[in-house]
Amino acid sequence: MAEKMADKIVTDMAPDTSPRSAARPRKEMIAETKAKLIAAARHAFARQGYAEASMDDFTAGAGLTRGALYHHFGDKKGLLMAVVMQIDAEISNRLCEISSRADDTWRGFVDECVAYIEMSLEPEIQRIMLLDGPAVLGDPSQWPSQSACIRTTTASLQKLIDEGTIRPVDAEATARLVNGATLSAALWIASAEDPKAVSKKAVEAFLTLVSGLLVER
Repeated sequence: MAEKMADKIVTDMAPDTSPRSAARPRKEMIAETKAKLIAAARHAFARQGYAEASMDDFTAGAGLTRGALYHHFGDKKGLLMAVVMQIDAEISNRLCEISSRADDTWRGFVDECVAYIEMSLEPEIQRIMLLDGPAVLGDPSQWPSQSACIRTTTASLQKLIDEGTIRPVDAEATARLVNGATLSAALWIASAEDPKAVSKKAVEAFLTLVSGLLVER
């Protein structure tokens, strides 16, 4: 039995030598395998939650074996991190699009922050990014993506300072406070008994908070 399983794992992890695959670069084949595993894991995490989702759910959904999963992600936790990074990238793209549609820099900044808070109402984001993610991977403020988020927010605030829209505060310090406020609000909403009601409170409080940055005219 063990020999058969070992042969199965080797077969799944071995490159496809068919004529069709011969022309495909190895990197492309690896990327496809990883994408299948991430997609299967994302579906299972969103539907069942991290604790209830099993390795067999991921491999069956991707049509692969555990050997492929261990080879590319190490373990279940590593796969969760890959899913979190994918969703985080999608969130960033959505926020950039929202900001770009605004009439001015200030409106874009505020819309982006509010949108991030309100995304915590979305079931997939709520469960994977705000409940299971922090429980398994630790404090979200320490995740690798946060450094880029701080840089982006700092740049937005510096632009608002240069335009004379907001007070001449320290851009990085303010970015860290703003990001901390939005993340804290999102975590609060995700764990609340009535997320919609809490979201409304959080957005109202946030708008009052950041309005204090505006230069009086």
